[in-house]
Amino acid sequence: MQVQSVYIHIPFCKQICHYCNFVKYFYMETKADAFIDALIKEIDTAIPGRKNVFRTIYMGGGTPTALSMEQLQKLFQFLNEKFDLSSCEEFTIEINPGDIDTDKAKLLHGYGVNRISFGVQVMDDEMLEKIGRMHRVKDVYTTVDILTQSNFSNISLDLIYALPDQTVAHFEKTLKEALQFGLPHYSTYALQIEPKTVFYHKRRKGALHQPPEDDEVEMYQLLQENMKKQGVYQYEISNFAKPGYESKHNLTYWNNDYYFGFGAGAHGYLPGKRTANYKPLGTYMKEVSRSGSPVEHLEEITLQDRIEEELFLQLRKAEGINTEAFRERYGLSLDKLYQEELRQLTNDKLVTYHDGSYVLTNRGMLLGDRVFQQFLLLENFDQKIKEAKSQTV
Repeated sequence: MQVQSVYIHIPFCKQICHYCNFVKYFYMETKADAFIDALIKEIDTAIPGRKNVFRTIYMGGGTPTALSMEQLQKLFQFLNEKFDLSSCEEFTIEINPGDIDTDKAKLLHGYGVNRISFGVQVMDDEMLEKIGRMHRVKDVYTTVDILTQSNFSNISLDLIYALPDQTVAHFEKTLKEALQFGLPHYSTYALQIEPKTVFYHKRRKGALHQPPEDDEVEMYQLLQENMKKQGVYQYEISNFAKPGYESKHNLTYWNNDYYFGFGAGAHGYLPGKRTANYKPLGTYMKEVSRSGSPVEHLEEITLQDRIEEELFLQLRKAEGINTEAFRERYGLSLDKLYQEELRQLTNDKLVTYHDGSYVLTNRGMLLGDRVFQQFLLLENFDQKIKEAKSQTV
């Protein structure tokens, strides 16, 4: 299995959102200039030659479009030489509403970007301010207009629900307004309070009021129902798409396939190992300058690691994990390897077996973490591997 995907992390933002724990820094022109030089060297060191062919490229952040036109031009000119962008099936870039104008949209389209992921989060100005977002609802409409006029048709909109003080009725209003755009893809996430964020510190002080769990469940069910009515189908726990618009790059992750990770704090998954780059911007750039490689952590991946990750990643997808595909990939019987776990999850109506695949039930999607934990740290792994092999034809 070859490496067919590339992730590029641009760690700059014009403002830091209260919930965000991604590697990010306030945008400063001089720092961004130096970072781009380092990023180019990192990619050039890891991937020699020109016009390399990759199936998907994803540029995330941070906010990549926080970069200036000149910085974007320099970066994309390099990428156009390093990769055969014309053969790239999916080239995604993340943007924020209000962070892109016609000129930037034209530049992106001209260099082969064919998918846009933009973070709306909620369709309410007061709530946007509470969560630390710079844009307002009117910017969402302006951004959609700019993108469609610039010939982008594959557009994904991000929403967050279970926000502080958010009611079910409030989320339903946001959801219906977002669906009015008729976009082909929506990513939706329940708010997670992560360490070292503004919301984390507020919660510790008792100043953050999250919706009750029952409301969060109702919001998720509303999400599923309304998406289905609009012909936008759930293909992963948090992702919905019209047929043919599923994110090919994100499916790389959920299929447990390989990808390069470039940029400060970026993670990669290569044959036999996972990589994690230095997060501090200065350290990242210093290491690139010294050796061309800013990898801080390199983790060797065992067979057990691969299989455990395979299970909890593939089960995130609506199509689940196919037992025959698992057998072909590992030469093992999934039913034998996880016999007890699968029986228990099936009895608890968290997982069901359908047409050769194990898939999450609706209840299983709501309790995904509980399901995934069943496949971690399997006891007597080596012995179970032997037994599973003996059951595999």
